[in-house]
Amino acid sequence: MTDATLPLTGRYIALPESRELDLFAAMLVKRGAEVLRCPLVSIHDAPDQEPVLAWIADFIAQPYDDLILLTGEGLRRLLAAAERAGGSLRDDFITQLGKVRKLTRGPKPGTALRQIGLKADLVAVEPTTEGVIKTLEAGDLSGRRIAVQLYGTEPNRLLVDFLAHAGAHVSTVAPYVYADDVEDSRVEELVTAILAGQLDAIAFTSATQVRRLFQIGRRQCGEPALIAALAKLKVAAVGPIVADELRERGVQVDLMPESSFFMKPLVRELVKSLGVPGVEDNDSD
Repeated sequence: MTDATLPLTGRYIALPESRELDLFAAMLVKRGAEVLRCPLVSIHDAPDQEPVLAWIADFIAQPYDDLILLTGEGLRRLLAAAERAGGSLRDDFITQLGKVRKLTRGPKPGTALRQIGLKADLVAVEPTTEGVIKTLEAGDLSGRRIAVQLYGTEPNRLLVDFLAHAGAHVSTVAPYVYADDVEDSRVEELVTAILAGQLDAIAFTSATQVRRLFQIGRRQCGEPALIAALAKLKVAAVGPIVADELRERGVQVDLMPESSFFMKPLVRELVKSLGVPGVEDNDSD
């Protein structure tokens, strides 16, 4: 297939992704798009590992009834922390994981579980905190010991308060933190491109990316100008959490996968919306 017959030929798409930026960019480039790489946020292990290791030790020593996994990254970071600690901690942790009822907020924690030979016992009816609550609220949680893996340093008071009010004993762990991935000047370049109408689309894969863009945009041009400029291009969100973050800021979400909230379905949505008329996407990646 020549460049002229690639479905995204002539399209310029901004990617704020960090961890899987190369993969995301490659999927779009092979379909003919030009990409603007601007990784806004990176993920790091919690700087103080002692509370994380103490939580893992407690999880093993004082068996829990339930574990709520909000992100796949969180489980991977917990496993890595246990492995770095040495001894049998990682194996003991996995053994205990197999004994508790595991509820995942979305597909990514389920993928992380499968990588260690386990699977979710419950999947939230929606991949949001509200979806987790809806999944649990019909059951009796009184007296249950429930462990919650948080994302970033967000305490998720909505979920924790719901569990506590339902009579559960709650223990939380925050195995990673978010950090700025590029200098502010790079983000300002992205904002400039948005304001100048240079882009056809921007594809967000985390709510934290949205917050960083608005943090810089607010200072550079003001929120109204940024929102107005975003309205002139296609705004894509990988899933409902990201979409909600955008909508709360007054940004219309034009594209989002219907059910499978991963990058490949997001790419398919971009092709459907921005693809060259009559040119099919024959690349299955």
